[in-house]
Amino acid sequence: MQKISPFLWFDGNAEEAMNFYTSIFSDSHIESINRSGPEGRVISGTFLLGGVQYMALNGGPHFKFTPALSLYVNCESQEEVDTYWEKLSEGGMPQRCGWVQDKFGLSWQIIPSTLGELLNAEDRVKAARVMNAMLGMQKIDIAALKQAYEG
Repeated sequence: MQKISPFLWFDGNAEEAMNFYTSIFSDSHIESINRSGPEGRVISGTFLLGGVQYMALNGGPHFKFTPALSLYVNCESQEEVDTYWEKLSEGGMPQRCGWVQDKFGLSWQIIPSTLGELLNAEDRVKAARVMNAMLGMQKIDIAALKQAYEG
C-alpha cells in the first residue's frame, strides 16, 4: 500500500466515478467497495488509476471539488491527449489550457510532455510563442504548439 493516497469526496456517486475512471486508464481497477444497509449503499472504496491508489467516499453534498486540486495526466502523443480529453470531458466541461472538469466536478490537466519541453526551450522568444499559443487553446494541440515554436 502506498503511504499517501488522494481521497476523493463524492455526493452519492462514488461507485459510478470509480467505474468511470478505471474504464479510462490502463493499469486501473477497483480494489474494494464498502457497502452498508440492506440496499448495499456504497459508503467508500479504493481504486487504482495508472497504478496509483485513490480512495473514494460518498460523503454527501457538503463539499465540492474545485480546480485547486487537479489530476495531471502526462501524455506522450496527440492521440493520447485526444483520447483522455474526449473521455473525461464527456458530460463535463472543457476548460482552457488543457484542463477539463469531468462530470463529477473533478479537474484534470491533459498535458503532452511536448508542452513542457517547448516551454523550457533555451530560446525564450520561441518559448513565449508556445505559451501564447497554449493560452488560446482548450484541448492542447501538439502540432499547433510546434508551429508556434517554429514561428
